[in-house]
Amino acid sequence: LSAVPSRLTPVPQPLLSSPPPTAAAQQLDELLADLDHMQSKGCFLAEAVGKGAKVPAESSSLLDNMLENLTQDLQELGITAAPTGICATCHKPIAGKVLTALGKTWHPEHFTCAFCGEELGSQPFFEREGQAYCEEDYHQAFAPRCAYCAGPIREKVLTALGQTWHPEHFFCTHCGKVFGEDGFCEQNKKPYCHQDFLALFAPKCQGCERPVTGNYLSAMQGAWHPECFVCAECLSCFSGSSFFELEGRPYCELHFHQRQGNMCHGCAHPVTGRCITAAGRKYHPEHFICAYCLQQLQKGNVHEHGDKMYCQTCHKKLFL
Repeated sequence: LSAVPSRLTPVPQPLLSSPPPTAAAQQLDELLADLDHMQSKGCFLAEAVGKGAKVPAESSSLLDNMLENLTQDLQELGITAAPTGICATCHKPIAGKVLTALGKTWHPEHFTCAFCGEELGSQPFFEREGQAYCEEDYHQAFAPRCAYCAGPIREKVLTALGQTWHPEHFFCTHCGKVFGEDGFCEQNKKPYCHQDFLALFAPKCQGCERPVTGNYLSAMQGAWHPECFVCAECLSCFSGSSFFELEGRPYCELHFHQRQGNMCHGCAHPVTGRCITAAGRKYHPEHFICAYCLQQLQKGNVHEHGDKMYCQTCHKKLFL
């Protein structure tokens, strides 16, 4: 059993791609973007040819020629239409709108999630090993998992017991209470609040049945609070380490013998040595005497009257 501190760790935050720059001439920008988009479609068609689709071979080159001719015409008019970058996906010049992210430039439609293919230009994204992911796919694929619900942890991560948790899911296994400043205790790799840990796992006092947390006595195969280890009859502490056990409870010498019926009828003290039994009662030999003359009685010369014992002579004298 041990108390282990936990810690909170923030998870990575999504990135934002840079917005497309505003062209000086909006119509020219839109026209170039449309042509470039057509060119990209031409590339896709060309790729489809390799997969068995029947697409005219001249489609891609036709679009390239159109874009080249338009660029030359604009240059003759004194308008420079140089490409704004090379797309990191299709590796073709970007003549229209450009998206900048991860230190590269992209056609907006080509900057997509590496897992689901969704366009990322208008939403936050995450980067991992040079690839971009939408928020949902990134968390599903790479976020740490909560040891309680097994779901991805999207915000703060709590680390404890060698596992990761949502902070709201790290609570007492028994009562479900979220841990406070007191921390927690561990048993069988599960967290417990201090109250439940003591109630469930701490040894119980044989006297009061409450958990034993500090100093304790070990006796009769159990643990005891020092103040609870007393005579079960008179509740007095035992002198030294001497006590008597009866039916799983401790007793002082007097009350142990009293419960056992080992009390001298003459002196009312325990009979621990030689014993004389007469009329269902026990006596120390020295206390087995005539109630009248106080002489020690001998078996065979004893008469009982009431609850007292008499010698034969005194019994005749008093009662016959």
